[in-house]
Amino acid sequence: MHQPTPGLPEFDYIKPATVEEASRFLADHSGEARALLGGTDTFVRMRDGVWKEKFLVDVKGLAGMKGVSFDPQQGLRIGAAVNMNRIIASSDVNLHLPVLAQAARTVASHQLRSRATIVGNVCNASPAGDTIGACIVLGGVLHVFGVDGERNEPLDGFFLAPGKTKLAPGDVAMAISFPIPPKDHVAKYIKLGRNAVSDLAIVGVTALGYPDQTTDSGYRFRLALASVAPVPLVPKTAEQILAERPLTLESIDAAADAAQACATPISDARGSARYRKLMVRNLTRKVVSDVWQELRSR
Repeated sequence: MHQPTPGLPEFDYIKPATVEEASRFLADHSGEARALLGGTDTFVRMRDGVWKEKFLVDVKGLAGMKGVSFDPQQGLRIGAAVNMNRIIASSDVNLHLPVLAQAARTVASHQLRSRATIVGNVCNASPAGDTIGACIVLGGVLHVFGVDGERNEPLDGFFLAPGKTKLAPGDVAMAISFPIPPKDHVAKYIKLGRNAVSDLAIVGVTALGYPDQTTDSGYRFRLALASVAPVPLVPKTAEQILAERPLTLESIDAAADAAQACATPISDARGSARYRKLMVRNLTRKVVSDVWQELRSR
């Protein structure tokens, strides 16, 4: 029998004028206040009774939240309130970090992407977050304002558990930035879902490769796995294999085996742990092979 969907609980809507005001309110109401960006995850979880905050603090209108800028020395900076459709349409993103636009394009529907944000995707810390892998391999750094002022949080080590990050009470994520990517890099994201569009990833693999004459293979790869561990996973052993061995079908297979070995997926409605683990190997092999072939063709 179909169960009716519960409505949203009552909450107070707070619209601070400054980031200092937002941070102080969030700190003073720790455990009962949450920052609001796109709201695509927040409202669903509140509706379902998972989150029970009494206050939603709307930070979308704060200074610097809606900008996208590229600097030839510093790289790309994306404000926390920039939605994914803007990322997909951005000429700077498509020219310099196209895998970020590619990953954003796989998120849900056009309507949802008009609200959903890259920074929200990162801060929600879902192991299945589609854009998190691209943010990791691109060296993303989150810019945070907290009760002690501004700080930067590299994504390496930022994720602690499903839905848990290094963000503390009073923290407001202001933007995410990416350094200039390696010269002549190629990056791709492959996602396996139950349908061609809109579904959460059963498994997702992001690979970035670039020429590097300091390695035995002549290349270096950065990899990130989604939906196969409690946090977005970087398979370090697989990256080492691709750097230390000549790039062949055999070494790519070995790297895919290493990625599979480090995955610790769960079984859920979207796929069994065994299926996910097998698909980690297949998708890693495919995306690394695709990146390698494009690097060679250049």
